Amino acid sequence: MTTNTSRPQGNTSSSPRLAGHLLVEALVEQGVTDVFGVPGESYLAVLDGFHEHADKIRFIACRQEGGAAFMAEAQGKLSGRPGICFVTRGPGATNASIGLHTAFQDSTPMILFIGQVASDQRDREAFQEVDYRQMFGPGTLGFAKWVGEVQDADRLPEYVARAFHTALQGRPGPVVLVLPEDMLTELSSAPVLPRVQPAQAWPTPAALAELHERLRAAKKPLVIAGGGGWTPESCAALQRFAENWRLPVGCAFRFQDLFDNRHPQYAGDVGIAINPKLAARVREADLILAVGPRLGEMTTGGYTLLQAPRPQQTLVHIHAGAEELGRVYAADLMINASMSCAAQALETLAAPAQVAWADWTAQAHADYLGNLQPQAVSPLDMAEVVKCLGRLCPEGTVFTNGAGNYSGWLHRFHQYPGLQQHGRTQLAPTSGAMGYGLPAAVAASLLEPERWVVNIAGDGDFLMNGQELATATGYGAKKLISVVVDNGTYGTIRMHQEREYPGRVSGSDLFNPDFAMLARAHGWSAQRIERTEDFEPALREALAAGRPCLLHLRLSSDVSTSRSTLSAIREAAQQRLNQPR
Repeated sequence: MTTNTSRPQGNTSSSPRLAGHLLVEALVEQGVTDVFGVPGESYLAVLDGFHEHADKIRFIACRQEGGAAFMAEAQGKLSGRPGICFVTRGPGATNASIGLHTAFQDSTPMILFIGQVASDQRDREAFQEVDYRQMFGPGTLGFAKWVGEVQDADRLPEYVARAFHTALQGRPGPVVLVLPEDMLTELSSAPVLPRVQPAQAWPTPAALAELHERLRAAKKPLVIAGGGGWTPESCAALQRFAENWRLPVGCAFRFQDLFDNRHPQYAGDVGIAINPKLAARVREADLILAVGPRLGEMTTGGYTLLQAPRPQQTLVHIHAGAEELGRVYAADLMINASMSCAAQALETLAAPAQVAWADWTAQAHADYLGNLQPQAVSPLDMAEVVKCLGRLCPEGTVFTNGAGNYSGWLHRFHQYPGLQQHGRTQLAPTSGAMGYGLPAAVAASLLEPERWVVNIAGDGDFLMNGQELATATGYGAKKLISVVVDNGTYGTIRMHQEREYPGRVSGSDLFNPDFAMLARAHGWSAQRIERTEDFEPALREALAAGRPCLLHLRLSSDVSTSRSTLSAIREAAQQRLNQPR
């Protein structure tokens, strides 16, 4: 182990420098230009490294570690490379855990760097000390794919490279690297390692041949696309494959931007509040080709659209993580392949001149279009609001949201373009994490300032990370709009209360600030809107404002707990009860 001496001069890889500087150089070598975090005394040497290399990499100081971790997760979704977050020990790490969990469930590459107590203070319950291997230890149900702690400064480049490989390969996901404070102040002459390019897994010829035969024998096939690891090129290849075979394509929960929603073969999103006609189509299908999704609870309707463990439909499951195949479903054909390779391989399958399911595919898209027809439920019609956003916002606008009933309007009525056209345009947590949407929007706006970003948030959702308004202002975000849907309640919980215990509301009512005044205090422009006809002029003004804008939409709490909404939930619950066990 190297010896702690005074700070060296020079920054070349052959010169001794602080390990904190070496870490920053390693990130630069990996192509990282922006990182998110909240500064802490446990990694001051790294912060000094960001200052030393400020011409190559930017440290974006956030207002709370949960917001910073969400921003890094959004960075991973947008770029396809690991999003980077730095937090301090103890409270910083526990605050950041929500973003780590989201990255795990969403299959998003991410690396969380955590400052740690000095090595000579370990195992004494020193100030803010936590054992992160126990806290975030890898497993099939956990927070991270790998947790490493760097004890030797000379091995720091090795650990960083391994973190990138682990985050990117197989099923993408988050990694935790723990940085003892004293290690970061050691000197090291270790060179940084080259940019990591993940290994790619191809489907076997035998598996492709079997899939080809199963497709030819099908009468009512359906593709469900989802999961992490997609690129514009692989989404384009998936679309060509679907076109060649004239297959209907649905997107898994909150992966709606993987396939162009305007395409005549798009069938809709397979998630919460699924179109009942699409749900029936999933059950009726004789072949489900799942390309990339985990086939978790939300996508499978609580494991009822596809019966676990043995579906009634023929199931072909393609996934990048071998450990995911067979975890829940005993598929008829399991293919371990990365999305880039799987999509290219699918495109090589020769399609027949005629298929038996042409009408099936056309009707699937017709059902999707029929579900786009709005039904006004209040003086402020959220369906029309979402349609207005889609009509006026530039093509390729990124839409973000957290968790809550309000997100259902966005998922149902907005039409996302395919990933191959503009990159990711949907940033939303499949983990159901509240507070995600605003930090994700701030990150997207700062990382890709040429694009417009729109966040739609519920009132309860927004206030969980509303302080990141200041981060957007402080770093010069401009093309950023936050639409706050304020109904004075935790709407999803209230809805379930009204279903289970009608009229006995407890703990779900909210006291809210004047959101427009709150935004103005942070340097944003803002407007309050209570009628549908007032939204379009307000949006036009926001698009022309030249600075971030918040649009405060005031709704009645009855909107998200209406009879029609409750009836739909009861029907879904009854369907589950009626399923054979």
